Amino acid sequence: MERIKTLSLLSGILGFVVVALGAWTRLADAGLGCPDWPGCYGFVTIPVSPEEIDIANSKFPDTPYEVAKAIPEVVHRYFAAALGFFIVCIAYLAVRSKDVPTNIRNLSIFLLAWVIMQGTFGYWTVSLKLWPQVVTTHLMSGFLTTALLWLLYFKTKDLLESRARWNFEISTKRLFNISIALVAVQIFLGAWTSTNYASYSCTDFPLCQGQILPEANFKEGFNFFQSIGPNYLGGQLDHESRVAIHLTHRFGAIVVTLFLLFTSFHLYKRNFQTLAYGLIAFLTLQVLLGISNVIFALPLLIAVGHNLGGLLLITYLGVLRLREH
Repeated sequence: MERIKTLSLLSGILGFVVVALGAWTRLADAGLGCPDWPGCYGFVTIPVSPEEIDIANSKFPDTPYEVAKAIPEVVHRYFAAALGFFIVCIAYLAVRSKDVPTNIRNLSIFLLAWVIMQGTFGYWTVSLKLWPQVVTTHLMSGFLTTALLWLLYFKTKDLLESRARWNFEISTKRLFNISIALVAVQIFLGAWTSTNYASYSCTDFPLCQGQILPEANFKEGFNFFQSIGPNYLGGQLDHESRVAIHLTHRFGAIVVTLFLLFTSFHLYKRNFQTLAYGLIAFLTLQVLLGISNVIFALPLLIAVGHNLGGLLLITYLGVLRLREH
C-alpha cells in the first residue's frame, strides 16, 4: 500500500505536468508537430541532422518539418508515456498484493484501462488531423485521469494514516455532485473553444465585440457531427460559429462561478471553513486567469495556467466528494 500511495502521488503530479504540456502543444499550434504516431517523422525522437530532416520531409511532403512544433509534441508524448508506465505499475501492485482493498484495486484497474483508451485518443488526435471531437475528448480524459490519480492517492493515504472524517450531509454531497457536473461541462466548453480556435473570437471584456450578444451561429458552433476533414489545424468554423462557442463558455463561467460561491457559503456555514476557503481560492484563480486570457490576448503561460486551474477545480471537488467512499 505504501508503494501504491507513493506512485499515485508521483503520478498525480505528473498528470498535471502532462495536462500542461498538452495545453502548451495545442496552444502553440503544434498538435500536428509530428504527423505520425507514436514516432515523429519516422524517428524515435525528432529529426536533428540535415540528412534526417530531408528524410522527414520526403516521407511527409504535406507537412514540412518544423522543429519548434515537433519539440512540444514529442515532449508531451514522452511525459504521457511515463505517466502510462506509472499507472501500469500501480495496477500491477494493486493486483499482486492481497492486502489491497477491493475499492483501491478496482480503481487502479480502471485507471489502467482508462489510460490505454487515452493513448488511443492520442493516436486519433494525430491520425484524424485534430478533429475537434477527438481532441476535446482527449483533453477531458486527461483531466479525469489526473483527478482519479489524486483520489487514489488520498484513499490510500487514509488507509495508512488516521484522520478526522468529514461526514458530509446529504445536501452537501448533492451540492458537490452538481458542482462537479457544472465544472465538467465548463471544462468541455473550454476545450471546445480551444479545439475550434474560438479563443480570439471575443477580444474585449466584459463585452464581446462591443456587444452583449453579437451575431452568433449556435447551431453550427455546436454541431458535433461535422465531418472529418483533411486538417483541422486553425479550425474550419466560420466567425459567427466561433463567437457562439466563445459566448457559451463565458456564460457558463458565470453560472459555475455563482454556484461554486453558493457551495462555498454552504460549506462555511457547516463549519468546513478551510474547505470553503480552498474552493474560493481555486475559483478566484481560475476566473482571473480566464479574464486575463481575453485582456492579454491568450498569452501562452496564462492559457496553460487556465487549463490547470480547471483541472485543479474538478480534482478538488472530486476528492471532496469521493474520498470517503
